[in-house]
Amino acid sequence: MAADVDKTISEDESKNAPQNGHQTRRSGSWIFRGMWTLLMVGAVPLVAFWIKYYQDAHLLKRHEESVKTLGAEGLFLFSSLDTDHDLYLTPEEFKPIAEKLTGIAPPVDFEEEVAHDPNGETLTLEAKMQPLLLETMTKSKDGFLGVTHSSLSGLRSWKSPAVPSTTFSASQFRVFLPPKNKVEVGDTWWVIPSELNIFTGYLPNNRYHPPSPKGKEVLIHSLLSMFHPRAFVKSRFAPQGTVACIRASNDFYYDIVFRIHAEFQLNDVPDFPFWFTPGQFTGNIVLSKDASHVRHFHLYVPNDRSLNVDMEWLYGASESSNMEVDIGYLPQLELQSTDPSTPSIIMDEEGNIIDSRGKGSEPIHFIFEDIHWTSEISRREATHRLEVTLYPFKKVSYLPFSEAFERAQAENKLVHSILLWGALDDQSC
Repeated sequence: MAADVDKTISEDESKNAPQNGHQTRRSGSWIFRGMWTLLMVGAVPLVAFWIKYYQDAHLLKRHEESVKTLGAEGLFLFSSLDTDHDLYLTPEEFKPIAEKLTGIAPPVDFEEEVAHDPNGETLTLEAKMQPLLLETMTKSKDGFLGVTHSSLSGLRSWKSPAVPSTTFSASQFRVFLPPKNKVEVGDTWWVIPSELNIFTGYLPNNRYHPPSPKGKEVLIHSLLSMFHPRAFVKSRFAPQGTVACIRASNDFYYDIVFRIHAEFQLNDVPDFPFWFTPGQFTGNIVLSKDASHVRHFHLYVPNDRSLNVDMEWLYGASESSNMEVDIGYLPQLELQSTDPSTPSIIMDEEGNIIDSRGKGSEPIHFIFEDIHWTSEISRREATHRLEVTLYPFKKVSYLPFSEAFERAQAENKLVHSILLWGALDDQSC
């Protein structure tokens, strides 16, 4: 019996021995794997740190070499092109310089032009003007001493609009319609985008005649040409172009507020160029969403400031010629629709003409329903959004002197005062 028991115990021990050994090896394996995992997890941040350290050291070395090669100002220009800050220029980053040096820009994708319906509605605009008050120019204080008569000849002779009244097709004003991704009240967009930046600088001064307008520029040029035959849709200095904002809308109409930065060349050969740059053109248009009907159009130069026009004229025929600069006040320069747009012909249900506005016939009188907006913002808010689009610094509130102290006291902040000859937020500065 005892022998059997011993034998049984020995057999049990012999069976358990391998299992215990296996468990010991398995436990050791798990411990080894755990230590290796911890080592790897701990090593990853160290490797990442050394990679980042190497990259930063390499970038710092290249930065120091760039300063030695280009100098501080040269590196500043290089960095403004280097959008990803890797101290290398890709072809896309170099493109602004290439366009400037070659004078060749990539083709701009203008929206497909829509043929005007000859039987569509037409809109009549009238131009009004009061010439610049010469006594508001600083040069007038000394009787324009040193200013040649020929320099101001174009300014002195510009007394009235070039085209007092003209008629447009309502569909031409579709250029003011918002793009598909800008259809909410308060949205802003570029009707005519600015092409100037710190690399392109500014456009030449020694020019007399504007380039041929294209795309959406055509209507803007036609409107401004009612004032003067040599209208430049894009000003020489940034910000140039035209921006717009949806002030109100409903199912059928938009009220769109816009702002245009453009200028006129008042002199012609043989006189040297004289640039007349209003602070801005602004206004609004109420039109149907398919541009088949224009209820109202108004464009004008604001006259609520004591100075609202910048003037520059050359004393030579080259870009390096001496230039005089002055500012003055323009009481009035505006375009306004006489009535809503109306169809030129009337047809019955069968398509027969029952009345028309031919020569000598009396105009047809139409009655228009009132427009009720389902969504809108104030004109002041829409104007502010245009300002911010053109001048990003306007995101900070700039207040009149008297209001600034009240706001500062209410918000417990200091007042930073700026005194300017002219305006900082338009082209009359």
